[in-house]
Amino acid sequence: MALQHGADAIYLGLRDATNARNFGGLNFSEDDIRTGVAEARARGAEVLFAINTFAQMGQVDRWHRAVDAAAVLGADAVIMADPGLMAYAAEKHPDLRLHLSVQGSATHADAIALMRERFGIRRVVLPRVLTLAQIAKLARQTDVELEVFGFGSLCVMAEGRCLLSSYATADSPNNRGVCSPAHAVRWDETDGTMHARLSGILIDSYAPGEPAGYPTLCKGRFTVEGEHGYVLEEPTSLNALSLLPALIDIGIAAIKIEGRQRSPRYVADVVGVLRAAIDDAWRDPRRFVPRQEWQATLGRHAEGDQVTQGAYDRPWR
Repeated sequence: MALQHGADAIYLGLRDATNARNFGGLNFSEDDIRTGVAEARARGAEVLFAINTFAQMGQVDRWHRAVDAAAVLGADAVIMADPGLMAYAAEKHPDLRLHLSVQGSATHADAIALMRERFGIRRVVLPRVLTLAQIAKLARQTDVELEVFGFGSLCVMAEGRCLLSSYATADSPNNRGVCSPAHAVRWDETDGTMHARLSGILIDSYAPGEPAGYPTLCKGRFTVEGEHGYVLEEPTSLNALSLLPALIDIGIAAIKIEGRQRSPRYVADVVGVLRAAIDDAWRDPRRFVPRQEWQATLGRHAEGDQVTQGAYDRPWR
């Protein structure tokens, strides 16, 4: 669906803990990947392998095998956060492009320069905590390609430093490839009210007919000092559509769409909108205005009831 609707590159992960979206049933088999890589090649698109968790003590071989598999399966690049794995990839597969994952939390020029000097990274996926002005400053300080998020969920934690899920479940995206792992999730219904729990912790309750989200600690509703509501973060989606001319002017190499753990319909709609909008912005950046139908489509796929420009735009600073 992503290829059919105009994506220039697809990112994916293996079915194991080397992948930060390691949920059962959500990732491709190696045979599927081979078929997908061939399809991408036929359409002139790239395939990027996310090996974006951190190798665990005594299990490093698993992560090394994932890097080897990416090379054998035809990866155009691997997206990584662990410096030890980047060192392995640079030594064993010197022709394989390295992209620094958002999980690497590179927010300043020195961090990017170090990763390039040590491992030869060609691109960095920037954390969703930087303003447009900060991104523009980074672009002037490095010739490493910059990739930013254009649409998808936001996270209250610093990229790559999430401890909330591990606090509740002993698993986190950085060590097991899962956030709110399925084994810890429980649903129960009482008098029509649906309760979502994570390792027994009540994350949220939903009235009859109220849409129920997947339970994560950062986006749960809790009672604090007598007030009930979203304590850490209200579910919302990043939408950078109106910022495309500015991102083009900065020289951003790629706009990243959160697509894993999402439906084929979501992928088709969001990729289609971003493809049309980017092409429109390239043709005439000064006159670019997001179309109402584009925003309506993205709004239907937003997490929660609203969208935001996130940290890109901070008028209060």
